[in-house]
Amino acid sequence: MLWIKWLHIVFMVTWFAGLFYLPRLFVYHAMSEDTPSRERFKVMERKLYYGIMTPGAILTVAFGLWLWFGFGPWGYWIHAKFALALVLIAYHLYCGRLLKAFAQDRNTKSHVWFRWFNEFPVLILFAAVWLVLFKPF
Repeated sequence: MLWIKWLHIVFMVTWFAGLFYLPRLFVYHAMSEDTPSRERFKVMERKLYYGIMTPGAILTVAFGLWLWFGFGPWGYWIHAKFALALVLIAYHLYCGRLLKAFAQDRNTKSHVWFRWFNEFPVLILFAAVWLVLFKPF
């Protein structure tokens, strides 16, 4: 079980690195004014989303489900953690929509909006780690 937990944590860190960095790239992309910069951000965002974040998300969820179904029973805290994972998946997919808007030069959001958007995964991370460590219910 420990190696499955280890893989879950490693891929969760990979996924979160992307979730923290992609919205930051969106901030800079929204602020860019020249075509070469915008095109560079499009490439960076696409590679991050499809090459790092999405595989990290899939493997995090896969190993998390393996832990959940293979090594229970768990307390009710695991249901709250699963709900947070679903929220994070929705956030990830919304990042994909934003990525497509940038790729098509249709972004309508400001760099300030993206700065606030960038903070959301931090809240999820705090809550998920708290649930895992303290198992409150």
